Amino acid sequence: MATDSSYEVYEEKPPRGLIGRFFETAGQLLGLLYGWVYSNMQVKKVEGQARSLGAIILRFYLFWGWLFVDKDLVKQPFDVQFRVRLERMGPTYIKLGQVLSLREDILPKALTDELKNLLSELPAVPYVRYKALIEDDLGRPISEMFALIDETPLGSASLAQSHRAELLTGEVVVLKVLKPGVRQTINTDTKLLRFFGWILNLFIPRYQPKQLINEFSRYTLREVDLRFEANNAEVFTANFVDEPDVRFPRIYRAFSNRDVLCMEYFAGRRPDAETAAQSPLAEREKVVDLGVSAIIQMIFQDGFFHADLHPGNLVIFEDGAVGFIDLGMVGRFDSNLQKRMLYYFYSLAQGDAANAARYLTSIAEASKGSDAEGFRRAVEELNNRWLRTPTFSEFSLGQLVLASIALAGRYRIRYPGEIILMVKALITVEGVGNQLIPDINVTEISSKHIRKILIHQFNLVNIFKDGVLIIPELLDVLQRAPLVLNQGLTFLEANFKTKQQSPSNDALGTIFAVGLLIAAAIMAVGDISPLIWGGLIFIAFSVAGIELIRR
Repeated sequence: MATDSSYEVYEEKPPRGLIGRFFETAGQLLGLLYGWVYSNMQVKKVEGQARSLGAIILRFYLFWGWLFVDKDLVKQPFDVQFRVRLERMGPTYIKLGQVLSLREDILPKALTDELKNLLSELPAVPYVRYKALIEDDLGRPISEMFALIDETPLGSASLAQSHRAELLTGEVVVLKVLKPGVRQTINTDTKLLRFFGWILNLFIPRYQPKQLINEFSRYTLREVDLRFEANNAEVFTANFVDEPDVRFPRIYRAFSNRDVLCMEYFAGRRPDAETAAQSPLAEREKVVDLGVSAIIQMIFQDGFFHADLHPGNLVIFEDGAVGFIDLGMVGRFDSNLQKRMLYYFYSLAQGDAANAARYLTSIAEASKGSDAEGFRRAVEELNNRWLRTPTFSEFSLGQLVLASIALAGRYRIRYPGEIILMVKALITVEGVGNQLIPDINVTEISSKHIRKILIHQFNLVNIFKDGVLIIPELLDVLQRAPLVLNQGLTFLEANFKTKQQSPSNDALGTIFAVGLLIAAAIMAVGDISPLIWGGLIFIAFSVAGIELIRR
């Protein structure tokens, strides 16, 4: 546990307004632009291009700017400058940099590697002020809620600060409290970021700054309302109610609100080298299997997964159970994306490189100038290389998915932000697994859990249960069917009763009629399920068959 001296004191300032924050942010961005120009000029000198007209203009710009910039910082590599500027701009931008560090599909790897070095232990709010924040949000004195609160923080991040505490009833809990002024700063910064993202999109559309910033803003605005994290914890608990060895902290709603979250304290070990050395192999195998199965269930069965997973957010209990904490950021997959990702991983597990590439390509979002077919071929080749050595040390599953998605930038296509968050979760579980059991083959472990989900998905009993849910919708379609069919047959009689119609024209007319019948049904009913689609197609082809026989 950290000591008080390990944290600087959080300097509480009145939140700046939109205009003040604009100039503060713009100043740092101009400094970053100056640093970028300076770095490029050093490259031009090396390449012997410093005497061109453009270089002379840039040197004039650098000469005047040299009076105002941080000279020590400007002399650093641009990737380092970018990280330091984000740290100076405050919590919003530190959080942004942490998210950008995952986007190897869009940003250069040297930059994402540097962003991984962003500060994780930030200045802490003094203990007296911390207690006052709790009382202000919950509206009660500390003495009426807690027997004690540790003065030493468990952690101090960009948005919130956590301490261990004890309720009057004796339960040990964690108190997570939003830092003062953070919400107002985040709200102001996200407005400015969207504006800057719109401008940047005009100049560097390849890196898609507007989409990245919109995704970041959506996630971060939810993180500054701790009630969302409480909701997430309860959803995870409900999803894993049948798996007692996968645990999520209990939420104490009576002591939680928008700025304060009170949750169960997990007394366990971190998944590190020390734990690996002290634990028997059977226990480590159980832990790895639980971790892999939990992530697979989150992603491919529930479509609701931990999106900020790293070793510090995992806890191993004495009985070998696994706990997940820090649930503020979650990813969500709709059913369509969830199924395609499931089929992608299943194809990889089965050694089917071609189909795995096809499914991954189908998820990509194309834009102007995209080469989807070239991307599919490159991913297939990458899959074939991985299938020859599917081990952590040589080429892990997480590395494969990350490398595949990183190819997207080269072919000018992108992926939804949730895919990147999912990759982070996979890489974390794989890295932890390798820490506990060196050179682990996660694919071999995960394949049985993927098959289990597939069997559950295509179980006839489950299909029947799903079908029962749409009976009212199906009855509504059947009720409208006579009118739809009558309109279709009227059209057939009016347009296909010609004197000399050849058999080939007959067949073409019938196929055309089938399409019209289905289209009419869609217009009549609206959005319909796959089962009803099947019923409509059956009705339409029956009518077409009768028409062919009659002729």
